[in-house]
Amino acid sequence: MLSNIRNDLMQYEVIKKESLHNGFFRLNRYHIRNELFEGGWSSTFTREVFERGYASAILLFDPKLEKLIFVEQFRPGAMESESSPWLMELVAGMIEVDEQPDSVAIRESQEEAGCEVTRIRKICEYLVSPGGTTERIWLYVGEIDASSLPDYAGLDDENEDIRIHSVSVASAFEWLDSGRLNNAMTLIAVQWFKLNWQKNEDLFDVS
Repeated sequence: MLSNIRNDLMQYEVIKKESLHNGFFRLNRYHIRNELFEGGWSSTFTREVFERGYASAILLFDPKLEKLIFVEQFRPGAMESESSPWLMELVAGMIEVDEQPDSVAIRESQEEAGCEVTRIRKICEYLVSPGGTTERIWLYVGEIDASSLPDYAGLDDENEDIRIHSVSVASAFEWLDSGRLNNAMTLIAVQWFKLNWQKNEDLFDVS
């Protein structure tokens, strides 16, 4: 096994970029070449890249009630899956120009779950599927009061039809183990929570 590989010193070159689609999402074709691990450069190759944009997602948690909040909504990308296209997810939203990821997570918590985030902690940021998309997600956990959440939420002008689920920590872990949670951001967040949460300790105290 090789060690001390300095990938940060390797280079690539975009020879040409073509726009294939420019709508709600963008699709570009890149003609690229890159340095090789054993030296020299690759030949020019093409890759089509889905320019999905950046997003923030947040796992909402009430430490007093020990409840986690999930939102359920229809996802067309899941229509071909064996399970239902109505997915159990985190609150999430796209990051617009000049917005900060944590501010987006807080805003979307109000829009999609009808709650105010009082404290927030970053879990991680990650590339969703870098073989074919530029999408990057900033993932957070947020403290809320879940005692009076609405049953439904969402913005009509964005065609959002959202059902809100407030579940016990134990139930969320059961969903994790059973496969009911089946999308990456939700799996990552709940697995992180399972590793880091302990009763009677402040999850948001990172001092």
